[in-house]
Amino acid sequence: MQLYLVQHGASKSESDDPQRGLTDEGRQTVEQMADHLSLLGLALDRIEHSEKLRARQTAEIMAERLRPRQGTKQVCGMGPNDYVEPMQDRLRTESDKLMLVGHLPYLSRLAAMLLGVRKDRVVVEFRMGGVVRLDRNESGEWVLHWALTPELLPALAAKARPAA
Repeated sequence: MQLYLVQHGASKSESDDPQRGLTDEGRQTVEQMADHLSLLGLALDRIEHSEKLRARQTAEIMAERLRPRQGTKQVCGMGPNDYVEPMQDRLRTESDKLMLVGHLPYLSRLAAMLLGVRKDRVVVEFRMGGVVRLDRNESGEWVLHWALTPELLPALAAKARPAA
């Protein structure tokens, strides 16, 4: 199983937008990440996101470019401070290629638990709009396959351009 953990893009302050939707820069970062993932041929069955607007908007941008087979789905229990154990239990039997779009510290705690580390330890430093891929191997253990931060995208785009 392939699991993609995505921290939502940069969001507006609560004083600017009580629902805290994505900023223009946050939207642009997520669009660039989604474009790069599309170029990689990333195939998904489903994108799940928290109830918060910024996570839904991030998931919608990803879905627009990656076209998951089963679309997007809002999932309860993925808020910043929610318990990760229910998701950990659910992922034990999940077989789809799944992207979870959420928040810190939830994603950090989930990654730590899946990788067999105490959930209060930081094993992956997430970035807004960044993606972390974890794979569950045949023995049921989770491994970190790769992580892609928005800061890496310009260098990757430059390498992908043909030489003049």
